[in-house]
Amino acid sequence: METTRPAMRHTVFTLCILSAAALLSGCEALGIESATQVNAKKDAEGKAIGSACRHAVRSIEDCFGSYPRAGKAAVFAGWKEMDEYMRENSIVGMPAEPVTNPGQDKAGDASHGDKAATAARTS
Repeated sequence: METTRPAMRHTVFTLCILSAAALLSGCEALGIESATQVNAKKDAEGKAIGSACRHAVRSIEDCFGSYPRAGKAAVFAGWKEMDEYMRENSIVGMPAEPVTNPGQDKAGDASHGDKAATAARTS
């Protein structure tokens, strides 16, 4: 009877090791990314930024300045790829409209309102 216990312990230990290995092999399901996956993602994001900048008719220098965390090599590669694609297919860039600060419009309206309120008080 004593000979079956060590064999059973060995079997239980082996099953525990195998189940732990099976669970740990699914680390991708947990969202843990490897270094190569992180680098590939950053490279793809940089290329997308560069492509968008080129399509928006922005210079590469403006693009670098607007996105300092993006890798310059990836941004340039995306910008260059989009430039070639746009030239080959005769695509005209879509310049972005200048960004207006909504706070400036409200401040301008308030100053006109203050003049009207002042004029109403004085009359």
